[in-house]
Amino acid sequence: MFKKLTASALPAAVLVAAVAAALTPAPASAAPAPLGRARIAVHFDLARGQTPENAALAPGGATYVTFAKSRQVAEVSRTGTVRVLATLPKPADGGVHTPVMGFPLTVGIVRAHDGTLYFLYATGTPGLTGVWRMRPGGEPQRIAPLPANGLPNGLALDPRTRTLYVTDSVLGAIWSVPTTGGTPTAWSSAPQLAATGFLGANGLKIHNGAVWATNLDQGTVLRIPVLRDGRAGEVRTRATGLPGIDDFAFTGRGDQLLAALNGPGEVALVQPDGSHSTLLTSADGLQNPTSIALRGNTVHVLSAAYVTAKDPNLILARLND
Repeated sequence: MFKKLTASALPAAVLVAAVAAALTPAPASAAPAPLGRARIAVHFDLARGQTPENAALAPGGATYVTFAKSRQVAEVSRTGTVRVLATLPKPADGGVHTPVMGFPLTVGIVRAHDGTLYFLYATGTPGLTGVWRMRPGGEPQRIAPLPANGLPNGLALDPRTRTLYVTDSVLGAIWSVPTTGGTPTAWSSAPQLAATGFLGANGLKIHNGAVWATNLDQGTVLRIPVLRDGRAGEVRTRATGLPGIDDFAFTGRGDQLLAALNGPGEVALVQPDGSHSTLLTSADGLQNPTSIALRGNTVHVLSAAYVTAKDPNLILARLND
């Protein structure tokens, strides 16, 4: 009843389809996501001005945070306990003349190997704006003034040369200051650092012999080599198309980095060639992310909720191998 079919009896189109199917490789399994599941580890108190702006990680597991609106520096334990270490003095005018922002704010923070914290304070007044230092168990003190008509924002430490670098988001500059304090030096005023409407140079890191900075208005990542004599080399734009980029952190894989996009409420993975992809969004709990830091493979993301006005927080995620 059934006729045996041979190849010659099959239509040519069927044969072609069969051969193509046999030669087509099986689909590869999907590559693992760069970041593991994100979770909110700490909820901060917006009513108390706990808008986290920047973070510095300590070897023991603590995270040092600047709370911009409360003018505070705090320690967040591994279990999420928040302990305020210092509240900076409020300017006599209340900080209303702080450029762009209209309120005094603590911003960038770094930690030296001996536990000393360096951080920035912007007030719009000459007596308070600048670089501050707080040694373990000590009181905060200003060690270097910065222009009152500027907005010091990002802070980075080069432990080799004991130099602090500071971005000024209003004046479009990067300052350098010795860790011992003193008069700051205008290290770079390249046009790529300038604001174009709101804030320019913002996040800041030292990486592979260069100062890296972001420009929030221009949506860029910039690399400025440190020359042998300490001066700034030629600025190179390493990534574009990153609207509202704030702070960032290198992943430990060459020049690959993670960037906090404040306005869009995203975290992006930026490759060395400048291409980038979105890893986290508001669906993961982001509320205007301001800062990123890595401890091993654990990614710390701070959100200040400046615009959303709800749930400033600390999100933890794992950077996958």
